[in-house]
Amino acid sequence: MPRYRRSRIEVVRDILKEARKGANKTRIMYRSSLNFACFTRYFEELIEKGLIVEVEPNPNVVKIYRTSEKGLRLLEVLEKAEELI
Repeated sequence: MPRYRRSRIEVVRDILKEARKGANKTRIMYRSSLNFACFTRYFEELIEKGLIVEVEPNPNVVKIYRTSEKGLRLLEVLEKAEELI
């Protein structure tokens, strides 16, 4: 399979898709095939925009993140757009 650079939209879609059911940062990062620096940049932006939220914050356990309702709507739009292309 030829390697290519994913577009910004493809990276955002992949992160939102992986966080849909809830996962920790490391799992989302690996499943999205991103390095730490790149993942951190995208992930922080998605949190700031309310597309990903922390689930039940608890200082004694690993933080779990999930795609928010707003993020799910965006993911749906991105997946529909991908079908049309």
